[in-house]
Amino acid sequence: MADEKRWAVFVRDDGSVVSCTEKVKVMNENLDEIVQLMQDAFEDGLLMEVAPAQMREVLHRMVDALENPWQKG
Repeated sequence: MADEKRWAVFVRDDGSVVSCTEKVKVMNENLDEIVQLMQDAFEDGLLMEVAPAQMREVLHRMVDALENPWQKG
C-alpha cells in the first residue's frame, strides 16, 4: 500500500467508528482536495498582500458557517 495519509478515525454521532474502507478513502480524498484548495486560496491572499492572520480567520469562519443539511429537528 502506498504511503496513504489518514486524516482521522471517523466516528458517527453515537461514537462508533466508520470502518467502511471506501467511505474512509473518499473522506480522506475529499480532505486532501480541501487542503489544497485552502492552501491555494491562502497563498493567493498573501500574494495580494492580505495579512496571514486575516486569511486564516476567513478560512475558519467558512468552516464555522458550514450547515448540516441532514440535521434533525
